[in-house]
Amino acid sequence: MIYILLGTNLGNKLSNLSNAMEKLSSFSLLITRTSSIYKTAAWGNANQDSFLNQVLEIETKIDPQELLKICLSIEKEMGRIRNEKWEARIIDIDILFYNDLTFTHKALIIPHEFLHKRGFTLQPMAELNPNLMHPVLKKTIRELLDNCEDNLLVEKI
Repeated sequence: MIYILLGTNLGNKLSNLSNAMEKLSSFSLLITRTSSIYKTAAWGNANQDSFLNQVLEIETKIDPQELLKICLSIEKEMGRIRNEKWEARIIDIDILFYNDLTFTHKALIIPHEFLHKRGFTLQPMAELNPNLMHPVLKKTIRELLDNCEDNLLVEKI
């Protein structure tokens, strides 16, 4: 399975998540399941509005680099502007896992390099697949969540 994280902290956040899912579905991506939506304080740059996050489980034959291009094009189409790391954004679309693939490229690291450090990623992942084994860290999502040092409140809305 492929897992994607959506995040937003600008504008109508619920609408942003819905629009991103609709746009992803317009490509050759089948969204098979979605996590609940979670609210959390900003991670990495705390001086901004809280985020809404949701994990999508998808199926596709599109390769990871093409999937990244699709994600970036949707972000741009929805109005995301990249000026600095961890800034406020209308939408963020991250590839968390692509089956059990491990992949490192300058623009894409799979599994996502910060996945195990972020409660807002692990909590919705644990809702969908707590027993998924991280192919590099050799721990389940549940184990990663139980040992995560991120103390930001992650609440289901």
